[in-house]
Amino acid sequence: MLAFAPLDGAVSAASTAVSALAQLVAPLAGDASTAAAIVLFTIAVRLLISPLSWAQVRGERRRTALAPQVRELQRKHAGDPARMQAELVDLYRSAGASPLAGCLPALLQAPFFFVMYRLFTTSDPDSGLLAERLAGVPLGHHVADGIGGAAGPLFAVLFAALLVLAWWSSRRMRRTAALAAAAGAEAAAPAKAGAKAGEPQAEVTAMLGRIMPLLPYGTLLVAAVVPLAAVLYLVATTAWTALEHVVLRRPQSAPLPDPLPGR
Repeated sequence: MLAFAPLDGAVSAASTAVSALAQLVAPLAGDASTAAAIVLFTIAVRLLISPLSWAQVRGERRRTALAPQVRELQRKHAGDPARMQAELVDLYRSAGASPLAGCLPALLQAPFFFVMYRLFTTSDPDSGLLAERLAGVPLGHHVADGIGGAAGPLFAVLFAALLVLAWWSSRRMRRTAALAAAAGAEAAAPAKAGAKAGEPQAEVTAMLGRIMPLLPYGTLLVAAVVPLAAVLYLVATTAWTALEHVVLRRPQSAPLPDPLPGR
């Protein structure tokens, strides 16, 4: 259990913060103060790690700016994988970018999400977080516990919000997958003269294009098995993700300059 001491400490600190926030908003939120504190705490944490989100977006934009050069190198060295890999490494190094530039910030965010998920799915005897109520429904209530009384309408509203957010995210992913498929087809076109060189990559792209848009609906499956407190967290964090996408990933007013002019 010693290995989990840092995690337990982080969860305990988060629980204390939520409890303090609930007391702060109690005059305005009344019996819904803990539920409001969960939403506010989730937003505060997302604001705290927003620099990581921005770093992730910047990494993705750098890779997008390099995409034409990457496709040109793939076309030019299609018959020499070793040379192509060396040229790609040189390209990213010269541009001050990395093919994994958007992955590290996402990995750094994971512990924050895990701590919040643990906080809102496990009962802490000291805080009694899941014993608090929203509209008369305990925050530790699961859908499997029954949807009679106020639980039915409350969960229906939250699930409807998750469904709308999942639909929006799925629609966005379909557009992204369509653009990726078009780019892949463009890159593979010159290789068709050499038989089937582009087919494996095209198949993988097509498979991902079918699977990725389904992933946002996984929040509905998770919400069906976690307590109400975690459902509130899911709604708040997915709504923030959607807002973050609108703000950070909006089309830029002008295209990014070619990082390697004349290459």
